[in-house]
Amino acid sequence: MQSDVATSAQTGQTVESGSPGSAKLAQRIGVPCEVFAGEKRVATVPEVVVKLIKLGFSVTVQAGAGDAANVSDTDYQEAGATIVADATQLWASSDIVFKVRPPTTDEVGLMREGGTLISFIWPAQNPELMQLLTAKKATVLAIDALPRTLSRAQKMDALTSQAGVAGYRAVIEAANAFGRFFNGQITAAGKVPPAKVFIAGAGVAGLAAIGTAAGLGAIVRANDTRAEVADQVVSLGGEFVKVDYEEEGSGGGGYAKVMSEGFQQAQRDMYAKQAKDVDIIITTALIPGKPAPKLITAEMVRSMKPGSVIVDMAAEQGGNCELTEPGKVVVKHGVTIVGYTDLVSRLSRQSSTLYATNLFRLTEELCKTKDGIIDVNMEDDAIRGLTVTKGGTITWPAPAPKVAAAPPAVAKPAAAPAAKKGHGHGEASAPMAGNKLAIVFGVAAVLFWLIGANAPKEFMSHFTVFVLACFVGYMVVWNVKPALHTPLMSVTNAISSIIAIGALVQISPLSDALNRPNSMITWVAAAGIVLTAINMFGGFAVTQRMLAMFRK
Repeated sequence: MQSDVATSAQTGQTVESGSPGSAKLAQRIGVPCEVFAGEKRVATVPEVVVKLIKLGFSVTVQAGAGDAANVSDTDYQEAGATIVADATQLWASSDIVFKVRPPTTDEVGLMREGGTLISFIWPAQNPELMQLLTAKKATVLAIDALPRTLSRAQKMDALTSQAGVAGYRAVIEAANAFGRFFNGQITAAGKVPPAKVFIAGAGVAGLAAIGTAAGLGAIVRANDTRAEVADQVVSLGGEFVKVDYEEEGSGGGGYAKVMSEGFQQAQRDMYAKQAKDVDIIITTALIPGKPAPKLITAEMVRSMKPGSVIVDMAAEQGGNCELTEPGKVVVKHGVTIVGYTDLVSRLSRQSSTLYATNLFRLTEELCKTKDGIIDVNMEDDAIRGLTVTKGGTITWPAPAPKVAAAPPAVAKPAAAPAAKKGHGHGEASAPMAGNKLAIVFGVAAVLFWLIGANAPKEFMSHFTVFVLACFVGYMVVWNVKPALHTPLMSVTNAISSIIAIGALVQISPLSDALNRPNSMITWVAAAGIVLTAINMFGGFAVTQRMLAMFRK
């Protein structure tokens, strides 16, 4: 720190030497060790410490907090953080505490009265914890309570970032337990078929698993109660397996809802069919605050091929498979069932980095003045949704986010009443559009008759070809399916193709055309072929570059 700034470890405030009244300039952020068994993540990383300091905060990290995530105390010190020896000192000196897991009773006891905590809390599942935090007059921001429907909240969405890591790791665990390659291979030693992977649930974790499994070369299938995710599954290289039952499964906040018994039965039938065919099943179905639904029955497990694998990502809430044992890997009926509850911690450095970034983005929203002092603005929908207690008052659950008022509807002029038959001029009751269409066709018919009655015979043959060409060309161009290009490029390439065909007709045979008096037409046709060829090949080149952006 600079020599003109003194830090008070007792109050956690940074004060400027010689300033009147020692006015507070910054709050201290504390990062303790996670005490939950098996938790390897840490709430911030050195790269984020640098950014927090730039916002005006000072950062204190408990010694050894990042060891399990491969982050040393030296790394934190080099980033500008202060290392303290034990949890008591850290909690007592921190204005704001960053954590991953909800605090234990002992940790709440160490917390400063009136302090701020930012962490996973799960208020619905931890009412006793909420009461303890209220007694401490704490302001608590539960990162799991973020309103995920707000687009501006995506950068703070730790649930999404952690679920993506879990989905990736689930595939890695499946590959580790599986006895074959994921991708198909043909070698001198024989042919290896690709693994078949079925993913139950295509939320964030499921989509991450789909992309990872497809990237490893497996045949991937997936199902979800929300029909709108089907395109996302296909875009990641998977096949969407639809349940033969019509019911919408979208719930609030981006989650799926509990489906009807009829849908669940049809879903079980589909799962039973997939279980007999695939090699690996990864289940991700979980609704916050509810036990994990049982999707894979013991009978389905018995029907699977020996050596198959099930990775149950909902194991921490009881599991989607009836035979899952949370925290363990077991083999039942020849099928390996992976019930790890710490998938995210098994990629601790990556998940810690993403989580730390989410907390930094939240801190940016809390400290827009960049003076190291947070402002919990309850008028901000995102911050209001996160805040579960403030100053000792429980504020959870938050009200629904405010919806912008729709613009006032413009009053439409009243339609004129239709005239009844037999009353003066109101005999015709057909709509005006029909009358206009009839007039257009009538005028066109008269024009064609005039042309046909007065034009020479040679002109009529060419004119007929011209009209038919316009009609056929229109139908050909606008019915081209965008299989190789984007829709716009498909249309332009179709037009270019028709131009090229017409030019080839004009230019053939080239040897005779060069000696004809109208050789100018030949040269124009040749120029047309060159330009359309450039356009078509350019379209392919641009499309190839666009596709390359999405390839690994």
